[in-house]
Amino acid sequence: MARLAEITVTDMVVTQTLTLYDPKDSHQQVRGERKLWIKVPARLREETKVEDLRLLRVMSGDRLVVQRGGKVFEAPPRERERQRVHTLFPLPRTAADLLREWASLGVRTEVATDVRVGGRTVTLIGAVEGDRTSPAVWFDPEYGVVRIITRVEGPDGAKVGDVAFSEHRKVAAGFFYPFRQELFLDGKLLEVAFVRSVEVNTGLSDSLFDPDALLKGTSH
Repeated sequence: MARLAEITVTDMVVTQTLTLYDPKDSHQQVRGERKLWIKVPARLREETKVEDLRLLRVMSGDRLVVQRGGKVFEAPPRERERQRVHTLFPLPRTAADLLREWASLGVRTEVATDVRVGGRTVTLIGAVEGDRTSPAVWFDPEYGVVRIITRVEGPDGAKVGDVAFSEHRKVAAGFFYPFRQELFLDGKLLEVAFVRSVEVNTGLSDSLFDPDALLKGTSH
């Protein structure tokens, strides 16, 4: 963790191609694209286009405002939790910050063991090897988080959310980013994101991450 904290990355712009799957039938899928603007600390702007749907989310700290279907609203806590995955992984932070963030997601940070994943040794935090339901983080000393499991609250109760990060490529000195990201819910594949481009340290304006501007209709 100490090595990652030394990397200077303050913001990122990520463009992705999405494939979304029907959890009842994995052969049913739609394609789209997503663009992420990410800035320290915990600020995110996400624009997703899938067929005729355009979705815009702006998150700053504990606030998340969503524009969807012509409506703009402050998101409930469970939707804010799902968005935090985007800010959890990418930007290097101190070990204390990472542990605090993981603990807030229910990860037992006092539990840790080394395991082998894809031929690499990573640290499994929050669970024992073979446990696929407890909140946990798989941490690679070079790549950072390569997998995270959380409990996702929804209208029909809590489910197991599982996000895997792979195909890492160097995008800045000492900093690798996963060009493939997979999202599972209760073991069913919901989304695969392939990264087309990553830009780092572009000097993103704070105005991109203003939830009130989106609520007032002045964010574009």
